[in-house]
Amino acid sequence: MSGQSYDVIIVGAGPAGSYIAYELASSGHGVAVFEEKGASGLNICCTGIISTECFQSLDLGKDMILTEVKSVKFYSPSGRCLKFQTDNVQACVVDRLLLDKALASKAQAQGAQYFFSSPVIDIVPGKDSIQVETSCSGAREIFSARAVVLANGFTPKLPHKLGLGRIKRFLIGAQAEIEAKDIDEFEVYFGQGIAPGAFAWLVPISANKAYVGLLATSQAKLYLQKFLDSLFSQGRITSRDVEIRQRAVPIGTLTRSYGDRLLVIGDAAGQVKPTTGGGIYFGHLGARIAAEVLDGALSNDSLTADQLSRYQKKWRAKMDRELSHGYWARWVYSKLSDRQIEGIFNILNSDGMTETLLNSGNFSFDWHSRLVSAILRRSSAYPLLKIRHLIFREASL
Repeated sequence: MSGQSYDVIIVGAGPAGSYIAYELASSGHGVAVFEEKGASGLNICCTGIISTECFQSLDLGKDMILTEVKSVKFYSPSGRCLKFQTDNVQACVVDRLLLDKALASKAQAQGAQYFFSSPVIDIVPGKDSIQVETSCSGAREIFSARAVVLANGFTPKLPHKLGLGRIKRFLIGAQAEIEAKDIDEFEVYFGQGIAPGAFAWLVPISANKAYVGLLATSQAKLYLQKFLDSLFSQGRITSRDVEIRQRAVPIGTLTRSYGDRLLVIGDAAGQVKPTTGGGIYFGHLGARIAAEVLDGALSNDSLTADQLSRYQKKWRAKMDRELSHGYWARWVYSKLSDRQIEGIFNILNSDGMTETLLNSGNFSFDWHSRLVSAILRRSSAYPLLKIRHLIFREASL
């Protein structure tokens, strides 16, 4: 196979990689996708919860939806419950194995070639092409392309080697699938002793199964095991001896997500919601923008870094406000004590504040900046002022 040439080589067959493969192949470009795993969607550490907006944009069948989300229960460090509920479905939990397979199948139907069990070892840009070295079923192979797209998740080695910078800040996500009792709503748990710097979750996926997981600044697997022990002692799960998977989640973006004949999308570029660690939707948006820019660049045979920089300008114009507000909110939250988190729960639980926020027009499953701004800006609502004062006071310490 060595020596084969394509218009575009995509590294990674996750949702972002397969979506851009589909878009570019649909436009008539020769596309190859290299994936280190043996098949799409294997060994995923992801809850698969996405907004209805995201699911509709992916244009996939409803057979992959495990459950729909209309309500969420938030638990404070002391166990106080605060419930948010809407009339309409806000999100759904999808089967990530089926999601990845469906997106890959769509791309293959348009002519994209997939190479599984084929990790990319090195990428060498050249004047007239870009070389990709892979290990295909254990054999070293070299392919060439007019352009390469990195969509291989948060793996800093290749972007750093290519001079695009390094994302230095990250959280660790850990998750397991468990047998559960009487879990019919999405539950989120806060507390620095439960998930330092972030939160834990319990998400039903069928009548007797759920995902349980958390994000943490470190030792996520250890904290998740403690959380599982707590749920087991409460009789909410039937076993705590389960397989725990974990992965790093970037909290920051690459200095540059483009180069000569090169683009970076999804988690690899840091296109991740800082508040939740969710990357499917922002990665999808990045893939759409990258496909548009790269299609034009391929058609004009203009693949220099200067020309491809349009991609970064476009995706940052779409996401920068969300990212900057999210980074700030996450940094402030990491500084709060459990007592202060309890204080915020007390404020939100008073005077119908949850209903006020849900009905304010600022609530969105994907776009959090408006809600953060609504809480922080000056408001005639006294509870909002108290939250704002609490957060600003903590940020100044």
